[in-house]
Amino acid sequence: MKYIICCLVVATNLLTYQYVGAQSKKIEKVVIDAGHGGTDAGARGGAGMMHEKDIALAVSLKIGRLINDSLRTVKPIFTRTTDVFIPLPDRHEIANQAGADLFLAIHINASPGSFEKIKVGSRTVGKGKKRRTIPVYKTIHHRETKAHGTETYVLGLHRNGQKENAISEFGDNVTEEPGMLNMNDPQTAIIIAQYSQMFLKKSVSLAQKVQDEFALQGRKDLGVKQKGLEVLAGCVMPGVLIEIGFINNIEEEAYLNSEKGQNEIAYAIFKAIRNYKREVEKTNL
Repeated sequence: MKYIICCLVVATNLLTYQYVGAQSKKIEKVVIDAGHGGTDAGARGGAGMMHEKDIALAVSLKIGRLINDSLRTVKPIFTRTTDVFIPLPDRHEIANQAGADLFLAIHINASPGSFEKIKVGSRTVGKGKKRRTIPVYKTIHHRETKAHGTETYVLGLHRNGQKENAISEFGDNVTEEPGMLNMNDPQTAIIIAQYSQMFLKKSVSLAQKVQDEFALQGRKDLGVKQKGLEVLAGCVMPGVLIEIGFINNIEEEAYLNSEKGQNEIAYAIFKAIRNYKREVEKTNL
């Protein structure tokens, strides 16, 4: 009896991996999502003048141009190309409806800054013998931070449920056989779970490539991390969210706002996409 059960489990796993392995199409569509936009400015610079939404858009458009110029078989798809607000569910909906192969969200980090308590004067309290002078303090919030570097996020495991629901809804995007994911078939839940695991593995691979390219440019590597991000949870494809620097670090803000800095950042991300594409297509041979 144990032998029969073991054989059934092995057969089920082989069938599942066969289905998941069918998702071997080339990288042809890459969604580039410039974070925030419109009324949602995102993080602000140390002086409060620069906004995350503007830098994210500028870098996103540069990535798209590099793809158009150097990866002719890949189509960049933007969630926004102007200063408009796009709700988070609409961003992954754009990617899902397009049947995209990759999703990249571009963001800029910010730390809480620091607080300083300074003496600004004094005041008298009490009466008679209890009368005394006490100092008066004011708390100042310094927006500037010493934090710097880049980090890339993949989806946290606790949001797998949403990812799997999206896979079931857009099943034809990930399979080569239309209607293969039959919700009435118990096997389908296993197949969907395997797709979710595969997307996470590929997301980590892409995220590491992004961080490696930034490190080669001399940027501080803060690593690949997991977080339960809505914009990644609803995507039926590998996806990452890239924090390209700290906007409230004075030096890094100047770099992020410069043509040189934006070009270097865009090129690092482009190279990561190109390297990921080569790896995936080599594996699929």
